[in-house]
Amino acid sequence: MYPPKLYGTKVRYQGDGLELAGEAFGDPQAPPVLFFHGGGQSRSSWRGSARKVGEAGYYGIAFDLRGHGESDWAADGDYHVDAFARDVGSLLDQFDHHVVLVGASRGGQASLIAGSRHPEKVRLIMLADVAPDMPNHAIDGIRRFFAEGADGYPSLDAAADALALHLEQPRIDDASRLGRSMRQDPAGRWHWHWDPATGKDEFLHPASENEAVLAAAARVSSPVVMVRAELSHLVHDDNTARFQKLAPQLEVLIAKGVGHMFTADRNDEFAAKLLDQLARVSADAAG
Repeated sequence: MYPPKLYGTKVRYQGDGLELAGEAFGDPQAPPVLFFHGGGQSRSSWRGSARKVGEAGYYGIAFDLRGHGESDWAADGDYHVDAFARDVGSLLDQFDHHVVLVGASRGGQASLIAGSRHPEKVRLIMLADVAPDMPNHAIDGIRRFFAEGADGYPSLDAAADALALHLEQPRIDDASRLGRSMRQDPAGRWHWHWDPATGKDEFLHPASENEAVLAAAARVSSPVVMVRAELSHLVHDDNTARFQKLAPQLEVLIAKGVGHMFTADRNDEFAAKLLDQLARVSADAAG
C-alpha cells in the first residue's frame, strides 16, 4: 500500500480555461482513476470510492466540477454540459497513463462526452445512472432544489432538511457536517458551495445536452459500464436499450434498492463494482 500520508491530498489541475480542485488518494505514479460528481454536489460525494481505488493501487482523484466546491467559477458563466466535458478533456492531457473516468449525473455525461472524443487516452468509462433521453420532467426536482436554495438557508439544520427532502434519504444526524460544503454570507445565511449560475434554467437539461450525450454514445469506442439504480427516475428500460444500441459495448449493472443519487451514500457498493471492472481492464491490457 502507498504511504497513507498522501491520502486525501488536495490537488489542482488545469481545466478548460480555469482550475479544477481535487482530492487525491494513492500513488501519483499509478494508473489514474478520475471521479466527477453530479450538479449541485462536490468531490466529497466520491471521496469514499476514490479512497478505495487508492488503497487498491490506483491513483484516485475526486474532482470538484467547474463552479462547484473549490474549483474556479466560470468567468464566462458557461455551465453547459460541453463546458464540463472540455474540462475533463483537458485533464486527460495531464496524465501519462491511460485514464479511467467515473461519473455520476452531470459528471457522468461529461465523462462520456470527453471519453468519446479522446479514445486513445481512456481505458474505461464507468457511469452511475447516466443514459441518453433522460425525461425532462424528472429534472423538476433538481430545478426546484436549486430554486429553493437560491437565497440560502437560515441555518445548517434548515439546509439539512432541504437536502434530505431532495435526495429522498434520511436526514444526516449532525447538520454541522454540511458546513464543509457550504458558505455563510455576511447576513448569516448558508449557501451551497457552488456558483448560483449553475442552476439557471438554460443549463438544466436543455435539448443540446441530450444531443451531446446521444452523439457521444454513438461515437464512444472505449469500454463503458453503466451502474443503473434500480429505483431511478431518470434511467429506465427504454433509454437503457437505446444506449446499448448506440454503444454495443455497454455493460449494464444494477444497484438494487436505490435511486438516482445512490452514490451519495452507497460508495462502498459502487466501489466494489468499480474495482472489479478495473481488474478486468487491467488484465485485458496485460494480456
